[in-house]
Amino acid sequence: MELDAANRRRRRGLMSTQRNKVHSVTTIARVAIDLGVDEDCLWDIANQMEPEDGLIWVYGLGDDGVMAFSEDAVECLRLSMRG
Repeated sequence: MELDAANRRRRRGLMSTQRNKVHSVTTIARVAIDLGVDEDCLWDIANQMEPEDGLIWVYGLGDDGVMAFSEDAVECLRLSMRG
């Protein structure tokens, strides 16, 4: 029954798309403090992450951009710092 509804939506051009579920991010400076590591050290690790890993760049007026992380990315960083 659910499949039939999805097929009807697709035929009508109302195909649903996956939406980003990130509701907040934490800046690299805050994550470094929370993890008790140097921000430069964290930068070296995070620099190899991709947006799919939860790495997000935040831009504001006059800013070059600030590296920030989703909750999943922070947990990934936490685990990588342990081992």
